[in-house]
Amino acid sequence: MSVKRARFSKTLLVLLIGAVSASFQALALSPPAAPVSTRNGGQFEALSLQRSPQNHLIVRVFINGKAAMLGVDTGAPVSAIATSRRQHYGLTPIPGTSKLPPRLMINGTFNAVGIAKSLRIGALNLVDEPMVAINLGPESRAARIRGEQEIDGILGADILFPTRAVLDCQRQLLILNMEPQSEETTPGMDYSGFHSVPIHVSDGYNLYVDGAINGAPAQLMVDTGAFATLLHRPFVKRMKIHVYDTPFSSAAVNLHQRGVQVARIRRLSVGSFNIVGHDVGVIDLEGLIHGGLLEGKRPVAGLLGGELLRRHHGIIDFGARRLYLKGG
Repeated sequence: MSVKRARFSKTLLVLLIGAVSASFQALALSPPAAPVSTRNGGQFEALSLQRSPQNHLIVRVFINGKAAMLGVDTGAPVSAIATSRRQHYGLTPIPGTSKLPPRLMINGTFNAVGIAKSLRIGALNLVDEPMVAINLGPESRAARIRGEQEIDGILGADILFPTRAVLDCQRQLLILNMEPQSEETTPGMDYSGFHSVPIHVSDGYNLYVDGAINGAPAQLMVDTGAFATLLHRPFVKRMKIHVYDTPFSSAAVNLHQRGVQVARIRRLSVGSFNIVGHDVGVIDLEGLIHGGLLEGKRPVAGLLGGELLRRHHGIIDFGARRLYLKGG
């Protein structure tokens, strides 16, 4: 279990922006309302990503001409900027005449929405891109203590879906389709030997895959913003799975720090892909797994996080809505 490694601080950040109010639908999963600049080169562009000590994938972008580091977070329906960096990057308020909401409720708290006149990701330039301002305090403080690069915000599903992006979690690549309307297959991707798992996209624009925990049907949210795979404590308790205490805690956007425990799962299944004898984190995900998500024949049991996606060469295809996994 990756939380045991000494290189982690005792506060482990889940970048997830999980529960977003319905007004977010005005921002997400539609072609950008503003013009997108033409790119120089081919239809596809592969961007190299960095990996932080807390297992987050980070992409270098330019916001209004200034360099920024954004965590690539499949658990975030909307892209975000750190509240402390909003003024630095010159984000402007939502105009009163705009149909976009001036603020969004994220995990029970309202956050202001701003406009980046230019968000350049590789050769792709998005114009008048909305970004929600969030508090990344726990991660920023920990990064400063360790002398690491702080992230400036989050690259979320509102950009990954319209660009039909492909995210290779092991090779640390983000491939953007500059002409997503063509639906051309991303070149250079060989899925031989991979298990293909359909991704279900919720009304709140979160990504879920069907699976099982020790044989019990469940769903997992695909979340590259989670440092490791995490199960919801009430689900683990209901399954009567033994847990072990750790000195670690975890924090998420607008949610208090919560203690992290560890459980040994005999078999964790993602689609037809089985992972045998794996340690996972166990925390209270209330606020992220909300409403009736824990009920029904296939409850949402937790987050499929960074360590399993890396170990099993996870590839997330946002155009095809597929997750690909293979043995480590």
